[in-house]
This record gives sequence, C-alpha cells and structure tokens, in this order.
Amino acid sequence: MRFLRLILGLALALAALGMLFWGCSESESKNPTDGGNGGGSVFDTSFVASHVSADAFDLIADSSLATATSSFEIYYGHTSHGSQIMSGLDLLENEGAISSQPTVHEVSDDLGHNGDTSWVPLTRSYLNTHPECNMAMWSWCGGCSDNTEQGINTYLSAMSALEAAYPNVIFVYMTGHLDGTGVNGNLYARNNQIRAYCEANDKVLFDFADIESYDPDGNYYPDESDGCSWCETWCQTNDCASCGCAHSHCFNCYRKGKAFMWLLCRLAAEG
Repeated sequence: MRFLRLILGLALALAALGMLFWGCSESESKNPTDGGNGGGSVFDTSFVASHVSADAFDLIADSSLATATSSFEIYYGHTSHGSQIMSGLDLLENEGAISSQPTVHEVSDDLGHNGDTSWVPLTRSYLNTHPECNMAMWSWCGGCSDNTEQGINTYLSAMSALEAAYPNVIFVYMTGHLDGTGVNGNLYARNNQIRAYCEANDKVLFDFADIESYDPDGNYYPDESDGCSWCETWCQTNDCASCGCAHSHCFNCYRKGKAFMWLLCRLAAEG
C-alpha cells in the first residue's frame, strides 16, 4: 500500500505539471451573466474534488498529505451541511490517515438563498486582516436547492470578483448537497450550472453533490438525498467508522474529508 501511495504521489505531481501546459487553456472563458471573461482564476485549468477524488485518497503518499496540510491557511464559512467536511477531517486524523489537519478558520454562516451576498463582506474583512490566508470557501446549506439561474449567477459573479480582488487566495466553489429531487429537479440544474462555469473558467470546485451520488464501487444514485441511504447499505458489508455527521451517515462525512484532502494535495502540487 505504501508503494502504491508513493506512486500516486508521483503521478499527482506529473499530472499537475502536465496540466500547466495542456490544461484547459484553449477553453473560452465565460462570465455567468454576459458571456465575457470569468476573471480571477489563478490557474489555467479547473480542479474538481469529486467521488473519484475520495476513491484516490488511499493512494496518496504520506509526504504529499503532510505538504498539503502545511501549505494552506483556510477561511471556511459553513453551517451544518458544510461541517461534514470538518467531520471527515476529524475521522482521518483520528484513524491516523493524516497526522494533522490543515489550519481552518471556521465561520458559522453559509451561502444563503437566491442571490444572497452577505458572505462577501465577511470574506473581505477577514482577508484584509489575515494576509496569511491563502484559501477561502463557502458551502451551501439548502440554498442551492431553491435557487434560481440568476441567483447562482450572482454567486458565481461574487466569487469571481473576490478572486480578482485577492489574486493570492484560492477560492473554492461548491455545489449544493443532494435533496432527493433527482435529474429533473432544480438542484440538478443549478449544480450543473456551477460545474459548467467552473470548467469553462478554470475554477476550483468541491463537488459536494457528486461525492454523495456515487458509492466506492462507482454505482450512481441520482435520486439520493443528503441522508445518503446508500452509505448505510455499503457499511453493512464494509468496515465503516462511527461519528456524528450532520444530516447524514458518517461514511458520507468520511468521503468528503478524503476528497478535500485530495484537493489540497492537488493544489499543493501546483505550487
């Protein structure tokens, strides 16, 4: 296993180098509202933490995990659903999969509903007084499910404006948690809107919904909710830890912690 983790650590570094040259530099940058420049991105390719990232965590070298942990000072706004990432990090540290957690300043708030931008001045205030902070992210609670196309455009524009104002900070976009409405629901459309923008404009995305949609065998659950019923089924025949995971099964938190650490490793490899 250690050999495999070392191999993937090398692969991550090589992939990072390759993406610098062959990433998505030919893709057209699109503003969420008028088709202009998306602006602000510090990368020339997009980075997405998904269920595949959670699967890949076990192959990451210890040295890569240690580097990633020490590379970022993170500002994170979240309420209960967003706490799932933090619960996942607790699990990874408790089982010894990571020796320590990254430094995270948590704020008890979220992205709200329908064009709410009250989180923007909070972010600016913190970044203006904490120059050591090099990553900022906000999660949804239920606000993505009942949002509108224009409301999501407002979110995307606000994030892009922050990126332009703070070029030394990595801003992590997020999709909203599953709500059981499936591929015909509003959430599915709004999450795809966020994904398409991030891909077109070389953004960093933590795909909350995607991680909830697939089990480790790759089975897809498009009609799942944030409760993650497939997690319960999976853990009946596989070893799973126990923990407090807001609104969901512990295994869901565990997978989100793994995906987040994968993302930090991937970004650290970019330098």
